[in-house]
Amino acid sequence: MRIEWWILISVYIVTAGLIFFIPRNKIRLAVVAFLFKQMITFIIGLMVFEWGLLEYPVRLFASINRTSFTFEYFSFPMVCAVFNVWFPAHRTKLIQWGYYASFSSVLVIMEVIIEKYTELINYIHWEWYISWLSICLSLFISRLFCVWFFGKGRTKNPQGGL
Repeated sequence: MRIEWWILISVYIVTAGLIFFIPRNKIRLAVVAFLFKQMITFIIGLMVFEWGLLEYPVRLFASINRTSFTFEYFSFPMVCAVFNVWFPAHRTKLIQWGYYASFSSVLVIMEVIIEKYTELINYIHWEWYISWLSICLSLFISRLFCVWFFGKGRTKNPQGGL
């Protein structure tokens, strides 16, 4: 078996393990964040591929979808769910922005390593900083959605402490 398939299997195992980091009282938040992130990555992932910016030579469901099913429909949405569940809502803006930066940086570092040493992803007209900005922006948008979704009907805390 090629190293790419071992990486994909490992990603599924690690990502599934993230479920154990979600507290029971925040499962609804995690599900909303997960599903919302899937919607975002579905649209953006298809656009990025169709514009010829990235390619995924080795992927699951190659005959059905030309994007990375593993990243866009499972691992990134699960990371987003964990991101939203543990977001430091009651901390300073500096800590919150550091939270965005750290999640984005870890994901991009892993992506760059995978891009350099495997055939799971190839940058065509893409750079690591575009990934960093897009990941950070999508985490921010998902956070805004979750705050809005769970803050509806509440007037006390419009920022939604979640």
